Amino acid sequence: MTDFEIGRAKRARRAYSFDDIAIVPSRRTRDPEEVSTDWQIDAYRFSLPIVAAPMDSVMSPDTAIAIGRYGGLGVLNLEGLWTRYEDPEPLLAEVAGLDGVAGTRRLQEIYTAPIRAELITERVRQIREAGVTVAGSLSPQRTKEFAKAVVDAGVDMFVIRGTTVSAEHVSSQSEPLNLKEFIYELDVPVIVGGCATHTAALHLMRTGAAGVLVGFGGGAAHTTRTVLGVAVPMASAVADVAAARRDYLDESGGRYVHVIADGSIGTSGDVAKAIACGADAVMVGSPFARATDAPGHGFHWGAEAHHADLPRGKRVQFDQVGTIEEILFGPSRVADGTMNLVGALRRSMATTGYTELKEFQRVEVVTA
Repeated sequence: MTDFEIGRAKRARRAYSFDDIAIVPSRRTRDPEEVSTDWQIDAYRFSLPIVAAPMDSVMSPDTAIAIGRYGGLGVLNLEGLWTRYEDPEPLLAEVAGLDGVAGTRRLQEIYTAPIRAELITERVRQIREAGVTVAGSLSPQRTKEFAKAVVDAGVDMFVIRGTTVSAEHVSSQSEPLNLKEFIYELDVPVIVGGCATHTAALHLMRTGAAGVLVGFGGGAAHTTRTVLGVAVPMASAVADVAAARRDYLDESGGRYVHVIADGSIGTSGDVAKAIACGADAVMVGSPFARATDAPGHGFHWGAEAHHADLPRGKRVQFDQVGTIEEILFGPSRVADGTMNLVGALRRSMATTGYTELKEFQRVEVVTA
């Protein structure tokens, strides 16, 4: 790969965002009705390659259940408002009415309430009783403390999600989480991330994770690039991690680790491009924040927005365009790719002649 000279002391490689690439039509086309968007991770099969991000602005127990019934996977943030408060709805409504700095300060105050293990159990029970796959998320910093409560509550899948997660965290202040030992001892599949490079992904795959999340600093509510100066364009990140999946498949003698793009996916075109770059599925936040039935009331934020010492995110306000069902399946009333995500993915696959997601990963792309 060609490096470019930034200055005499520094070289850099070129990386591409989803906006920098486009999918190339092929000589064959198909009917969208003949396209399958099914995918499977571990023993769990889904009809949509869409994982709803564990963010309080988009995921409540009710919306996680709805996503599951539509064929996707909703991941509940198990250190969010739903595991700190019996009824967070009044707080969600309050946050929606705040502006700017006042909103960030109030978020920081709200999230100082302790996480309650009994509420973790209750929220997981609620989703499980609805008959859908149950997935919950913790940050690496909270995983040791609450993992037993999460697993005992009966999750089907456990997500360890942070701005960046490494298999080799070094700390002189506390004993870091040993991912390999932790995952080995669990009886449920683990999805872990984010990561953004071939090397980091390969190390995460060696821990025994069933899937890795790809993304760092690129979400709609992130300001990580502005605050820390750290970010990786997503098209290149997904392609690099897909290469790590291929290399690990050879290294492990056939163990396939799923790649889930997590960040910078705001439109249906981004969903298609992420899979074209090698993702098996996408983790989506901001498109669901536009839903009239999302808990954020049109606002969207992540854990970085209420960090006690160094906020690296912001509350983003979106126009509410339709229900979660309409955002997934249409009909669309706008022409900007924010509705009917699944229909657009099917049409993109059909236009290029592919009927399966794994085949679509081989589609030709060009730099735009």
